[in-house]
Amino acid sequence: MIQPGAQPRQTEIGEGLSAMQAAVGGPIQAIYPFPEPVALICHEEGKLLGLPLNRALRDKDGEIYDIIAGPFFLCGAPPDRDTFTSLTPEQMVHYKDRFRRIELYDTGRCDTR
Repeated sequence: MIQPGAQPRQTEIGEGLSAMQAAVGGPIQAIYPFPEPVALICHEEGKLLGLPLNRALRDKDGEIYDIIAGPFFLCGAPPDRDTFTSLTPEQMVHYKDRFRRIELYDTGRCDTR
């Protein structure tokens, strides 16, 4: 789970749509920005509602191509299944490190700490 302005934390999300919606505070959107089968689950209307900007998604050159608004979580998304799964321990370590930097956004400018 990755909240705006906070470090990533391991958590359990209950099964089903309502549990995922509760985790992000509304309707969900699943996006797949990583080469491995991992889904990023966020609030579908986060930007429209003005939720706090959270973390940037970057291309292979490190350039920002999108910013997630509001809380989000990551989960496994095996291509041969219709459900999401837990991250592996290795994925947990990788993505905690990937999103460990808290990103602060102000008037179109990004600072990290």
